[in-house]
Amino acid sequence: MTTALPSLFVSHGAPTLVMDPVPTRDFLRALGQAMPRPKAILCVSAHWDTVAPRLGSGQRPHTIHDFYGFPDELYDMTYPAPGAPALAERAARLLGGAQIPAALDQERGLDHGAWVPLSLMHPQADVPVAQLSIQSHLGPRHHLEMGRALAPLRDEGVLIMASGNATHNLREAFSLGLNAPPVPYAREFADWLTARIESGEASDTDALLDYLAKGPHGPKNHPTPDHYLPLLVALGASAGAGTRLHDGYTFGVLSMAAYAWN
Repeated sequence: MTTALPSLFVSHGAPTLVMDPVPTRDFLRALGQAMPRPKAILCVSAHWDTVAPRLGSGQRPHTIHDFYGFPDELYDMTYPAPGAPALAERAARLLGGAQIPAALDQERGLDHGAWVPLSLMHPQADVPVAQLSIQSHLGPRHHLEMGRALAPLRDEGVLIMASGNATHNLREAFSLGLNAPPVPYAREFADWLTARIESGEASDTDALLDYLAKGPHGPKNHPTPDHYLPLLVALGASAGAGTRLHDGYTFGVLSMAAYAWN
């Protein structure tokens, strides 16, 4: 009998996370070793935003360097994990069964929201990966419902891994140093987020859906929704309260918190 895997949310920060000397890099390396090895990974990344859900179904997804102005070393990195077309098809069926039509995309590769954390967690690139897009225009509840539809995958040996950022004010992210202490507005939101996740109460789930109004400095921490919405997919795939696995910051304004739901 397959043991159900947790659903997971990780903050991936800047693409340089793979080489920056920060605690989150070490955390992700240790997390990959500590967790049971999944049969496959369904990654929900902040960096693939489409009109309707799409699932990467290629056999060999290429590495997408979807960033500019970073060190040359980053552009030489690849993450040649095998694709998971059967998982993509299964996920599409589950979403369709919940009246959320999804399409397959054989050409889509892995963007840095996927390959940066995965290259730390599974550096051998030997676990099959399929990527699922977000739809920022459809709002928070849509993503919660996607997670609920995908929950059966956890009993099939699949790790549902959402990748974004617990706080993501990119406008201010590089005005402070890499290891600057957290600014108060980011710390307040991240602590609020943790309390809501670890409660597991229905009222707190409602608050997480209304994060811009209910979360401290919500619009300042998430001027755009893309890095928050993946978290709601992981939450939707859960059975209750979650646990904060990691608490860290980069550039003072990016909470690098990670959460798991068992």
